[in-house]
Amino acid sequence: MTRRRAPSRGGAGERWRNWAGNQRTDPVRTVTAHDTGEVVAAVKDAARDGLRLKAIGSGHSFTAIAVPDDVAVRAPSDPRLLQVDATGLATVPAGMTLRTLNPLLWARGWALPNLGDIDAQTVAGAIATGTHGTGARHRGLADQVRALELVTADGAVRSCSPSENADVFAAARVGLGALGILVSVTLQAVPAFRLHAIEAARPLEGALELFDGDDDHVEFFWFPHTDVAATKRNNPTDADGPARGRVSGWVGDELIGNGAFALISRLGAAAPRLVPGLNRFAAGQFAHSEYVDRSYRVFTSPRRVRFLEMEYAVPRAALPDAFAGLRRVVQRHGQAVTFPVEVRVAAADDIPLSTAAGRDSAYLAVHVHRGEPHEAYFGAVEAVMRDLDGRPHWGKLHTRTAADLRRAYPGFDAFVALRDRLDPERRFGNAYLERVLG
Repeated sequence: MTRRRAPSRGGAGERWRNWAGNQRTDPVRTVTAHDTGEVVAAVKDAARDGLRLKAIGSGHSFTAIAVPDDVAVRAPSDPRLLQVDATGLATVPAGMTLRTLNPLLWARGWALPNLGDIDAQTVAGAIATGTHGTGARHRGLADQVRALELVTADGAVRSCSPSENADVFAAARVGLGALGILVSVTLQAVPAFRLHAIEAARPLEGALELFDGDDDHVEFFWFPHTDVAATKRNNPTDADGPARGRVSGWVGDELIGNGAFALISRLGAAAPRLVPGLNRFAAGQFAHSEYVDRSYRVFTSPRRVRFLEMEYAVPRAALPDAFAGLRRVVQRHGQAVTFPVEVRVAAADDIPLSTAAGRDSAYLAVHVHRGEPHEAYFGAVEAVMRDLDGRPHWGKLHTRTAADLRRAYPGFDAFVALRDRLDPERRFGNAYLERVLG
């Protein structure tokens, strides 16, 4: 018989903040749950005390989607709870981070077919906000979900799959944390594979055409005020090498991805007139690199420079117009922007609140260094994307509300109706969900 540990509860004054530092709160208490039963107890205790609660994940959302008004819950994350069967179905504790999961899957001979470019998120947080990678034939992480276990506002534990609570399963794959607290997620993994990565700086002209090529995963970063795109093309391979050189790895991940951005951001903030030259310098340092490594190591990169981000999904066919509009915005509002613009693509899926629901999509992400003004720049980008039927990433900054998001998502009303049924008292609500769901 397993002896249950008492959940860890923090008192008032235990401040929670997200990774970027732009969302903060002081929850009434914090519950660190070790199993499903402790999540059920946290939900029932909150209902008894008339409190709202949220699962807080690892704080990698820039919006307030995970900000707890009253009770903060950390979902189970113990690696010993991971189960992988002979077909690659991996049942994962929802609070486990992708950074922990990826090597554990690899050790068992499995991998996730596509990933975003960071791995700090919890599995629950990644799917709840619609995290995606890139690849015209690949869908977001939530599309890999085959089953999930959800604790709803009445304290019930619902097992959800296409054959059990199918309506809840369909919506909860990108559930925004509005339907309950995920305690486990079953993902379909694939046999472990390596990727052949080719990273290089190239002229911006023609960069969009890379997405129409044969590469499995393509993305590029455009350095504002330059004509340079830093391109990344990744394809599965049976080869074992070449290995990534220490110099190119340092240039790609540390100098360009972290150290240079920090220095350039500080210089740009102090003297905005220097930004175009600084960006040209940074783009010029993007070394050509070709290497083979484990898939998850190629997909993800370290991110230690804190920033704010907005990302929009537009119909794939609208990408040229979206990128052209974004470039015009940079000329008007982004004179001091040192962070590059990230461009990716993904295939359509059938998840009601996925940004790729019902359409192949292109993603454009803009960033500013934490602490720098962003409202005018992000607002102008948002206006361009809205005019092209854009959908904002749920975990990244935007100003949209339920009134116009309803028009952007054919499944919006059905999702809201399901939320009304599962959480009529808004036990899992907060100000952000009130704004985007009504």
